[in-house]
Amino acid sequence: MDSRFDVVIAGGGLAGLTLARQLHFEAPHVRVLVCEKRRHPVPEAAFKVGESSVEIGAHYFKTIVNLEALLERDHLPKLGLRYFFPYESNRDIATRVELGTSVFPPVPSFQLDRGRLENSLLTLARESGASVLDGCTVREIDLGDPEHGVVFDTADGRHRVTARWIVDSSGRAGLLKRRLGLRRPVSHSANACWFRFPDRLKVDDWSDDPVWRARVPERQRWLSTNHLMGAGYWVWLIPLGSGSTSVGIVADAALHPFHRLSRFDRAVDWLREFEPQCAEVVEAHAPQLEDFLALQHFAHGCERVFSPDRWAMTGESGVFTDPFYSPGSDFIAIGNDFATDLITRDLRGEDVRERAEIFNTTHLRLFDAFLKLYDGQYPLMGNAQVMTAKVAWDNATYWSVTALLFFQRRLRHPEFMASIDPLMRRFFVLHARMQQLFAAWGRGDHAAYGHSRANVMDVDRLRQLQSSLDGPMMSDGVLRERLEHNCAWLESMARAWQRLAAEHDPALVRFIAPGRASPDDVLPEAPGIERVDLEPLKLATLARA
Repeated sequence: MDSRFDVVIAGGGLAGLTLARQLHFEAPHVRVLVCEKRRHPVPEAAFKVGESSVEIGAHYFKTIVNLEALLERDHLPKLGLRYFFPYESNRDIATRVELGTSVFPPVPSFQLDRGRLENSLLTLARESGASVLDGCTVREIDLGDPEHGVVFDTADGRHRVTARWIVDSSGRAGLLKRRLGLRRPVSHSANACWFRFPDRLKVDDWSDDPVWRARVPERQRWLSTNHLMGAGYWVWLIPLGSGSTSVGIVADAALHPFHRLSRFDRAVDWLREFEPQCAEVVEAHAPQLEDFLALQHFAHGCERVFSPDRWAMTGESGVFTDPFYSPGSDFIAIGNDFATDLITRDLRGEDVRERAEIFNTTHLRLFDAFLKLYDGQYPLMGNAQVMTAKVAWDNATYWSVTALLFFQRRLRHPEFMASIDPLMRRFFVLHARMQQLFAAWGRGDHAAYGHSRANVMDVDRLRQLQSSLDGPMMSDGVLRERLEHNCAWLESMARAWQRLAAEHDPALVRFIAPGRASPDDVLPEAPGIERVDLEPLKLATLARA
């Protein structure tokens, strides 16, 4: 084995292996060493969570690292994100408010069997010329100039190599973060447990109600990432291409203590109390349990993830927000894109120090924005109307700005990002105020909702935003105009949700624009922006507490 490389990637999971693949496509001459602690092949199904992808991550896997054929062959298409909100005792899924689509979205995403995918990626990385060592434990990272040193152990002993770049993709081990003392605490406190069964747990089989079944006529609800929602928690059901089903519980630590989820028997007891219909299904399959894992306080931050000293962190080694909305693969995509840009430019002789600082700021700024989606929001997860509003808003902001910038490959263009900085600041302020609005609205709305369905794609503009992501590349000027129009439309949408929230409590106007007197005086109407019709997402109230 060579003793010198251009890049050493510490960690050969999804982040590290896709980075190696992207580097191969963008700079085939780059000498890459991947050090993966686990021996391969790893087990299918019962391996890792992070199985649900959304638009950014799916686009990265499918298009940028050219895995479309593999994904379509070995994994499952995803029928969007689907939510079932609580109704009475949660013993009949057909009575619950359902938020989800009946047809596949125009821009695809996938359900990923992580073991199957990472086995394939390791083989592909070796075939592309990367040096990939499995059963390899990194012991030391010595940062230096002009080269870094890495010491690792394999079955045949201890080795030392040097590299110009070190990329930490070690996941929660956080090799560089621990080594450099860069851990940043976050206020979001939630816990999770998860387990897999070697069978399909199809929610389509949970009710014989003909009206409910007719909403998704092909009986394909099971292909969604299904969420069973309640105050302070959500439960996921995700199908895998290997035939297994992944089940997880994610809960606010203050409302659902970790000790109630820390073992499989305790998790089943918890399900009996909050999700009894799901508990019956889980108990019926319990003898076939494939694995069980639990994780406390999973959200974590970092002071720095890209350095002008030629190191980077991708995947969970740097930051992680929350599995709700499935953003893990998105951060892999964005982080790998930044790392690839820095590495390839540096190896061509370009000074990338300023660029590294900009990418670091952008990545952590996105992390902070995503974290606001979850921090303090878990208590309202049992409110069907407020969560319908929140899901619609969160999707709208994602498709209007973040995903659009990634699909158009502008996040890695500092000059363009600098040109839209005032717009981004305006967007982040509005985004933060809306999260405050939803939290306050959830605290004050005690209505009961049930026996209905909603679909964010029934709002024409939302459907257009998602479907247009796969459109042609735009010039800088056209993209800036699109972003300006999207931001103005988001302000109109914010105004519409505020009007609805103010029907419950007029004081809620203060969360969008402090000091404004009425819902119609919140944000100025932008010329040429259509008034948002949210009627398809307004739920009928069954009763009020």
